[in-house]
Amino acid sequence: MEAIRPVVAPTYQPQGENALRDAAMQLEANFLAEMLKSAGLGASPDGFGGGPGEDQFASFLVAEQAMAMVRAGGIGLSESIYEALKERNNDGKE
Repeated sequence: MEAIRPVVAPTYQPQGENALRDAAMQLEANFLAEMLKSAGLGASPDGFGGGPGEDQFASFLVAEQAMAMVRAGGIGLSESIYEALKERNNDGKE
């Protein structure tokens, strides 16, 4: 009788320039999420609110809104970071 092997989900690992672009976009999204938090987005409203559940999941909402902003063009930070990373990566290869 053959043993049952566990199913392992394949992991996506971007390669080369895609990895640099993904890293740059994630960094811009983190930056924007912090800016949105500072602006008060995700803070619990006084009075009527969603309770403790809202507090626990507000950070997920802010992070996803920040990533949506980046996908829509963001503030251009990810492109600058991407170009700098690409240049640094190319300098090491020559």
